Amino acid sequence: MGKKSRARAAARALSASTKAGSTDGVIVAGADGMSDVGGSTVLNLLPASGRGAPIGESEALSIPAVLRALEVLCALFAMTPLHYLRDTPTGKERVDDAPEAMIFRRRANNVQPAYLLKEVMLGDLLMRGKFGAFVHRDGLYRADKLTRLDPAGIGSPVQHWDRTDGLEVFYDVQLPDGKRERLTRNDCWFVPGFSRDGLVGLDRLKLLQDTIEAAAATSQFAARFWQNNAQPSTVLTTKAKVDPEEKQKIRADWQGRFAGPRNAGGVAVLDQELDAKFLSHNNKEAQYLEVRQFYVVEIARAWGVPPHVLFELSRATFSNIEQQSLELILYCMMGHFERVAAHATHQFARDGHFFEFEPAALLKGDLLSRYQAYALAVDKGFLNPNEVRRRENLNDRAGGDEYRVGSGSTIEGQQPGKQVDHRPPAPAPAPQEDE
Repeated sequence: MGKKSRARAAARALSASTKAGSTDGVIVAGADGMSDVGGSTVLNLLPASGRGAPIGESEALSIPAVLRALEVLCALFAMTPLHYLRDTPTGKERVDDAPEAMIFRRRANNVQPAYLLKEVMLGDLLMRGKFGAFVHRDGLYRADKLTRLDPAGIGSPVQHWDRTDGLEVFYDVQLPDGKRERLTRNDCWFVPGFSRDGLVGLDRLKLLQDTIEAAAATSQFAARFWQNNAQPSTVLTTKAKVDPEEKQKIRADWQGRFAGPRNAGGVAVLDQELDAKFLSHNNKEAQYLEVRQFYVVEIARAWGVPPHVLFELSRATFSNIEQQSLELILYCMMGHFERVAAHATHQFARDGHFFEFEPAALLKGDLLSRYQAYALAVDKGFLNPNEVRRRENLNDRAGGDEYRVGSGSTIEGQQPGKQVDHRPPAPAPAPQEDE
């Protein structure tokens, strides 16, 4: 279905879905309950667990492991080139000057470069399970700009289905100017994260709320422990009767005088027969450091990064770090690459065109290993010198487009030249004297 046909189908479905008093064929999504608290899912059918409001991004990012994991993944995603390609009889070729290609190659809009758009995109997918952007189009109805939409302002997709056009989806979104509108797929580019219905991604902050809150609690405990001069909890006792208001005053006075590092070493003078007792506890026996280390691994597992990326090196070796770095690209990043490339192709690509990431840009080894691999590739004839130079961000050179075979000295398709003997000539034999 072309863009115009899709637009007409979306208009018909939108008209049918907004008829007064008509709900035929309209299904409010959110079937996984991650966006719609009324969804009939396992999480919503479970009894109340005492959870409060879902943890916010600022609280989650206050955990160093979460911040580092998000920073690394988003940077890797944004650094990887996303090419716009065209099918050809001999393979594929890049199309760099199309408006839809420039969105992901140079600038997403008049303010943001493509790098920033891709970085924010993966952040939304990882944290909230969805990314949405308003699509701006030029006079030829080609997408030429994208404006990111706040995931919190994107409601559950609304579905419309009929036997002719199949499934159509609309998005109730809050635009940057504060207005709330229902947009079709032509105006809203929506990319769900990992999903169980193909429409709504799973909200990671909601699913991992207990894990993130527990990790944050260890950091909060450390801050409070050192703010209290690394002293255990204090209990003030007296034989006299103290009313509730007086207790509050004594407590506030004690904390004001002796809490915090600036008040360390202060001298307490007690009256009313007060006696200070300290509740003893041992962080070593409570395995406080082990707990904090465990939650670093938990965060790494939840975000799909090797522990050494988060500087958790307790079980790392030189050999397995290299392997885990490759697995980061294979098992974590490749899924994000394919997800976004597929949605970009579905939304923006013309017939015979497609989007594709180039993860090879992230897999460069050390200089010696790269050059040895290039030498082998040129020697076997499946790369030419100019292709190697482009991979190293160098300009082409004259004669570099020829493929070479046989130790790189013979150009493919040409008869090998006569071999030259570069050995020095043998010395002439000395003349023999006549007897």
